[in-house]
Formats: sequence, structure tokens, C-alpha cells
Amino acid sequence: MPMDRTTGELLGPATRHGGPRPAALALLGVTATGASLLLPAALGRALDLLLAGGGATPWVLCCAGLALLLTLLDAGETILTGTLDARTTAFLRHRALGHVLALGPRATARFDAGDLVARVVGGAAQAGAAPGARAALPAALAGPVGAVTALALIDPWLAAVLLTGAPVLTLLLRSLARDTSSCVAAYLDAQGRIAAALTEAVGGARTIRAAGTAARDTARVLRPLPELSLAGRRMWQVQGRAAARATAVAPLLHLGVVAVAGLLLARHRVSPGDVLAASRYAVLATGVGVLVGQLSGLARSRAAAARLGEVLNAPAPSYGTRGLPADGPGRLELRGVSARRGDRAVLDGLDLVVPGGTALAVVGRSGAGKSLLAALAGRLTDPDAGEVLLDGVPLAALRRSELRAAIAQAFDRPALLGATIEDTVSLGSASPARVRQAARAARADDYVRRLPDGYATRCADAPHSGGEAQRLGLARAFAHGGRLMILDDALSSLDTVTERQVTQAVFGRTTTATRLVVAHRASTAAHADAVAWLDGGRVRAVGTHAQLWRTPAYRKVFAADTENGTVPGSAPPAGTQAEARAEADARAEADARAEARAIARAEDGCGPVTRP
Repeated sequence: MPMDRTTGELLGPATRHGGPRPAALALLGVTATGASLLLPAALGRALDLLLAGGGATPWVLCCAGLALLLTLLDAGETILTGTLDARTTAFLRHRALGHVLALGPRATARFDAGDLVARVVGGAAQAGAAPGARAALPAALAGPVGAVTALALIDPWLAAVLLTGAPVLTLLLRSLARDTSSCVAAYLDAQGRIAAALTEAVGGARTIRAAGTAARDTARVLRPLPELSLAGRRMWQVQGRAAARATAVAPLLHLGVVAVAGLLLARHRVSPGDVLAASRYAVLATGVGVLVGQLSGLARSRAAAARLGEVLNAPAPSYGTRGLPADGPGRLELRGVSARRGDRAVLDGLDLVVPGGTALAVVGRSGAGKSLLAALAGRLTDPDAGEVLLDGVPLAALRRSELRAAIAQAFDRPALLGATIEDTVSLGSASPARVRQAARAARADDYVRRLPDGYATRCADAPHSGGEAQRLGLARAFAHGGRLMILDDALSSLDTVTERQVTQAVFGRTTTATRLVVAHRASTAAHADAVAWLDGGRVRAVGTHAQLWRTPAYRKVFAADTENGTVPGSAPPAGTQAEARAEADARAEADARAEARAIARAEDGCGPVTRP
């Protein structure tokens, strides 16, 4: 069966990872086929001796021994196939998962999350069966070839009769392999689209329930189901037609061999035992069921491997060999950076310099490219043009360990990795004392200490809200250290009081790192040393929040939070950065006190909570 280059490059290492198992499986299969070919001859010899009244006991014992050997070999093949499939599947999953993690956000930009999971989990399992199926092919081919050879040894006419049907069987197997491959590819594609839609629906389960659109979203998830059903039925139809044609051809060939053997027996050219053996060999030679099964399994494995290969073919970022200057302040620079998403240029020739040790807020309307800029600054993705430098060194030229040690990042929806809370904050690189210091700075320490086992609580057993998860993500960034800290909307789920406290920690003097903060609230931007205003794929202006606030277009960036011309948590600055921060803090504190009073009244039975 021909194999494309990508599939071969994927399955080749997987087969080698199985060690001697594929060769051992092929050897067991060929040995079992040899025993199957010897058994009819032994049965025929025993029959001849019994009819002649001779001592047939040794040959009967030989037949029993061959039957026992076949049983043992079959058990060995089953065990070896299972272990080989498990090892190659584990290898493929490990390789695919490592590549997906190396791709980072690029993986989900190209593949839907559900489809990606289906390829890495289910696809790897199907592709992992390929080495075992290929190892079993020699035995499946040796059976018919050996049976024809044995018939020729009994009498050439018997082999000639059987070979008249060889072209039909060959065409049958060829069309089976071709049709099965196309059916399996369509089946896996529909399966991947269902998985992608299901993952999206599970992630938005609360929204679906609140909107009452469960029926509509169920229909959306199951929309590819008719295609899946059609592809599945086609697979069964292909195999069914192949089996039906084989069933129509094989009995005729078998009857032909037996009829010719009977004529030869009547002319005393063969013995009764030879007729018995010829009948058995005709069954082995025309029994294409084993080949059909092996070829169908191999076709499914190749189709799954091709889909897995599409993931592995996505280019992962490469890393250089340079390090950062030891005394670098963390100066971040973007030079002529352009980045596209699909056909749209989100960032177009962007230039930006963030001096070392300063805090820069990045603001802009939705879709302006704020998160993309943050991803570029942390090298979660690479620009299509231009370059990003840290302390004068292009990020692409840095060693991977140097890059990741220099940059700490926090996100709006942080993943809580690690077995325990302490693990997820430290990620194996921070001491317990540093973890607790970082948690206090992120206002997560009180939450953690309320957990059953404190910092030793398993993440799976730690109930948390969106704000508590963000605090743990911020604590992880604080504990990481480094010379550049990137916060991509990492304060969005915090309550007003906590946000003010964490904002002071982020923008205060507790760290010397350069900070790049994606901000959606005016109060957050007001605390930064400077604000970069993104508009139209470029930096429209850089200045303090107080300076930019005088521009009406800048104020409209915060229109979603604006009421009657003012921004909750931040009154229009009076002209200086210090005044802007003071007014933002005062308004946030007033909002927090009002909210606390409303909650207290509700708890005292004075009425419902009315949040300010």
C-alpha cells in the first residue's frame, strides 16, 4: 500500500519506538502461517496411513502439536499486538502533545480545540495500530502464497485452477484499500468537527443555559452527524461489497480445486490425504478475509496518521543560542511589527519602545490587537514582519530557557497547572517563601489559607471563582520574577477593592521589572507610567492617561465603562498623573465601601443587595 511522505515520517519513528516488537510480531505471524500450512499436510498423511492400516499415531500427535502451537502463537500475537499498539500510541500522543505545546496559541489558531483533542487522542490511537497491522501483513500474504505453492507441490493442475481467480482477488483488494481510505478520511473529518463544536458548547454551557438555546446548540453540535453516518455506512458498504465478492469468488475456486483433486484421485495421481490437504489449502488460498481486515485496519491507521501529521507539520517556533545582557533593565522594543490573522492585518508596521523598569498600559478598542501585541512581546507568537527585542536582543535569537526565565505572564483565564496550589504558583521554580510572598502581593494568600490544606490543597479540590483564579495567575507571574512582566487583561475578574490593591502592587515599587499591561479600565490605565493607545493596527499615541484623556477619541475607548462622560473608578484626570491616580483610588474606594454597605444591609435582612 503506498504511503505519503508525511505519514511515513510519522509512522516510521513510531515503529522504531516499538523496538523489536514489530519484528517479533511479524516472526510470530509467519511462524503461525507456517504451522497452518503444515497442518493440512500432516492431516492428509495421517488419513492415508489410517486408510492403509499403518501406524498413524505419530502423525496424529504431530497434528495435535501443531494445533497447540497455533493456539500458543495466537495468544502471543494478541499480547504482542496489544503492547505494540499501546507503546506506539503513547509515543504518538507524547510527540503530538509536545508539538502542540511548542506551537502554543498557534495550535488553536489553526485547529479548533475539540478537533485538536480528537486528533491527538483518538487519532493517535488509530494511527498507533499501524505498526502492528503492517507487521501482520507478511503473514497475511504468506498464507495465500504458501497455500498455492503447496497445491502446486501436490499437483500443478490444482494451483493452476486456483490462480485463475487471482486477478479478480487482486483487483478486489486494491479497490478495497482505495475506497476505505477515502471513507475513513471523511469519517474522521466529520468526527473532528463534532468534537470541535462540542468543546465550544461545553465551554459556553452557562451562556447556553442562560439564553435557553440548548436545543439550537445541540443541533449545531450534531450538524455533521449525517456526514459522519454517511461516511460510516460507506465504510461498511465498501467492506461488505469486498466480502460479498470474495464470498462469490472463493467458493467457486474452492469447488474447482476439490473437483480437479477428485478427478486426479480417480486417476490415482493423488491420494485421499492429498485431496483433504488440497481442500484445506484451497480454503487458505482463497480466504481473503484476513487480508481484507488487515488492509482496512491499515487504511484507517494511515488516514488517522495523515490527520495527526497535519498537526505535526505546523511549524513550531525555533530558538536561538544567545543570552540576555546580565545588567539589562528589561527594555522592550517592537520595530516595524506586522501580524496578520487570516486576511486581516491586525498590527501593521507597529513601532513601540517600553523603557526598562517602567509600567506601560496598552489600551484600544476591541479587536485593536492588544492581546496580539502582548503575545508578540512574550513570544507566544511571532510577527509576520519586523522584530521584537528585549534589552537589544531579538526574542527569536534567545535560548528557550533564557527567554522563559526573563518573561513572566498572566492572563484573563489562567490555567491552574500543577498538582497543588503551591505547584501551580511556583511551577517548580520558586521557593515556598517566594510563593507566599507572591500570593500576598496578588491578594491570593487569604483565599489559599482558607482552603482545607492551604498551599498543599490539590487544585482539583480547590473551589475558585474567576477572580480567585486570576489572583493565582498573578501570584504565579509575581513568583516567576524576570525582567519583563506581561499582564493580558489579568485584572478583569477582580472585585473593586482587590483590583485596587493588586493594581498598586503591579504599578508600585515592589518590582523592578518592566510591565506591559493590557488594560480595559480607565482606572488601570491611570496607574501606569505611560499608556500606548492602539488604533488602526498602529500606536496612535503614547503618553500618560491624564494627557491622553483630553482627546475625545481616547475617552471613547472606555465607552463601555463610561456613564455621563465619566469612567467608574476614574474621574477625568485633573492634568497630572498623580492627580489621576489619586482620583482613581478615591473613586474605587468609595465604590467598594458602597458595595460593602449594600451587602451588609442584605445580610441583616434589610432588603436585597443592590450593587453600586
